[in-house]
Amino acid sequence: MNLSVQLAPKSKKGLLLSNPVMTASGTCGYGTEENYPFDIQQLGAFICKGTTLEARDGNVQPRIVETAAGALNSIGLQNIGVSALIKEKAPVWAKWQIPVIVNIAGETVDDYARLAAMLDEVAGVTAIEVNISCPNVKFGGAEFGAKAESAARVTAAARKETSLPLIVKLTPNTGDIAGVASAVAAAGADTISLINTLKGMAIDIYKRQPLLDSITGGLSGPAVKPVALAMVYEVATAVDLPVIGCGGIANARDAIEFLMAGASAVQVGTAALVNPGAPLDIAKDIEQFMSERGIKDIKELIGATRC
Repeated sequence: MNLSVQLAPKSKKGLLLSNPVMTASGTCGYGTEENYPFDIQQLGAFICKGTTLEARDGNVQPRIVETAAGALNSIGLQNIGVSALIKEKAPVWAKWQIPVIVNIAGETVDDYARLAAMLDEVAGVTAIEVNISCPNVKFGGAEFGAKAESAARVTAAARKETSLPLIVKLTPNTGDIAGVASAVAAAGADTISLINTLKGMAIDIYKRQPLLDSITGGLSGPAVKPVALAMVYEVATAVDLPVIGCGGIANARDAIEFLMAGASAVQVGTAALVNPGAPLDIAKDIEQFMSERGIKDIKELIGATRC
């Protein structure tokens, strides 16, 4: 049975996964934490926390709120910074058997270019995911991903500075998801991932104030799955690049829906906050689904809805 997928067929280096399941940035740390809850090496790839040029403490508490069928978060890209990541985390990743993808975020186009340049040729870093979709920072993030022109500028700047496979993560907070996807494809992306969180809000009716200190945050979890699935289907139809689906994937059935919609791989995020072993459970259950139905190759599922 073949579960492997190639996510960067146009890149000289390629990005081959042994199975189509990976973590979503920001939900599973760096994978180097002591007593990690599952065997990361059994996943297709690992994506670390969003990384910025300098270390960030993130937003003020409270910054996460449970909602109906999901969660609102406003973490604010808390991370150790790219220099510490290269020094402390990359040497550990270099010993792993699976690809490690570093998610990068910046406040300016130049930030993304600098981050891409610093990570290029770093042992342990297999690919870069360009985050132009985070709604929980005051500058950058989703501001770049909302419009095709700005999304393309960031992609082109990062592409110029690295030979690593380049994944661009898109925001759903735009009225032209296919247009943005087409623009980043033309600007040098190897792969497109979507969606990041939807902008949302919750209010404490007794205190008469927002539950998040930042007022709004990013909505994730099962509540966003139908939106994510529709956007993956639309983007997979619009571009000639592999697509990674993300948004509300809680089990293998959800993941298989994304594959059938046209995704070549999936990211598991919020589900891992509820069940830390969810990514690995999903990978195993996809294999079981295929075995029970005599499906020999994962490619038989990818885009099956569009056949």
